[in-house]
Amino acid sequence: MMAPSDLWIKEYNEASKLGDDINGMISERSSFPATGPESQRHASAIRRKITILGTKVDGLQSLLLKLPVKQPLSEKEINRRKDMLVQMRSKVKQMASTLNMSNFANRDSLLGPEMKSADVMSKTAELDNQGLVGFQRKIMKEQDEGLEKLEETITSTKHIALAVNEELSLHTRLIDDLDQHVDVTDSQLARVQKRLGIMNKRAKGSCSCFGMLLSVVGIVVLITVIWLLVQYL
Repeated sequence: MMAPSDLWIKEYNEASKLGDDINGMISERSSFPATGPESQRHASAIRRKITILGTKVDGLQSLLLKLPVKQPLSEKEINRRKDMLVQMRSKVKQMASTLNMSNFANRDSLLGPEMKSADVMSKTAELDNQGLVGFQRKIMKEQDEGLEKLEETITSTKHIALAVNEELSLHTRLIDDLDQHVDVTDSQLARVQKRLGIMNKRAKGSCSCFGMLLSVVGIVVLITVIWLLVQYL
């Protein structure tokens, strides 16, 4: 049977290898499109592995606390392993930060709502390897459910955005049609005003001719009257 200290080293090496795998997957992100389902699946897989790694670190910390009871270690060795866990936890946070997992700074949110490190340790303290795997799968299932809900929300938001965009396009077309009708109306109004100006000039010219005609008739009548008066006198 493997000694607890040897089991701790084995678990730590597995966690370290998982960290290397995650770093490799993060490096591969540049080969994927900036957006799209393939990129989202890749990022989701990285997040799940980071969650598993965080759980492994908690399990290692819990196992380290039990080591002095089952197999005494020197204080120097215990401190060395604590430093190794601190460095690994720091790397986990850096990887989470790379994927904008902002809540990982207080890593509880990835392991469940308001779950504290002490709670995680108490949950994993009495678990064997199979129990830890089951606990990790439970966390992954909860995270997958959260991602599914997020995907539904994003899809719904996308549909709303498309509907708003279609509505805006319709309003834009209506405004363009209105502008076109206004331009046509302005052109028609300008033609009507031009015609009214021509008719006004013609009307003024007709009035002038009519006035001259009346003047001529008046003069003729006046001369006739004067001639008649001269004849009778």
